[in-house]
Amino acid sequence: MLDLLRKNNIVAGILAIFRIYLGYQFIHAGYGKIVGGSFDASGFLHGAIASSTGENPAVQGWWAAFLENVALPNAGLFTFLVQWGELLVGIALILGLFTNFAALMGMVMNFSFLFSGTVSTNAQMILLAIFVVVAGANAGKFGLDRYAMPYMKNVIANKTNKRKKSPAVA
Repeated sequence: MLDLLRKNNIVAGILAIFRIYLGYQFIHAGYGKIVGGSFDASGFLHGAIASSTGENPAVQGWWAAFLENVALPNAGLFTFLVQWGELLVGIALILGLFTNFAALMGMVMNFSFLFSGTVSTNAQMILLAIFVVVAGANAGKFGLDRYAMPYMKNVIANKTNKRKKSPAVA
């Protein structure tokens, strides 16, 4: 099964559809936050922290503690990271450039939203991203990864070879 996911051209086409859909979702969300100019993560953070109390809290205490002690004091940074993170993840997924890293970062954002009590398309996006990440290089086969990944491997191999050949300095 894993071989099918990682090497089959038909599966690569299906994965391209998954990543383009995910990319569109992220670009749409990030661009709207950037252009709208009114997005401020502090309101979302306050809401998530408030959802951690009561009889049936939607947010776990450990996550609420992180939000209250780390994210909220740095709300400006988190606002920037969410806006630009969504936009850049979306662009990378649509282009198929650094696909696995982009999908992984998208999953991190979606899990963060889920941990914060938001139930929207996040779970669906995580499920699709899992297929993209598990598929490895096949997910970016019909994208810029086809060219970028061999180039990056060559650059890394050349640097490794240069280090092995250079004499040790005492």
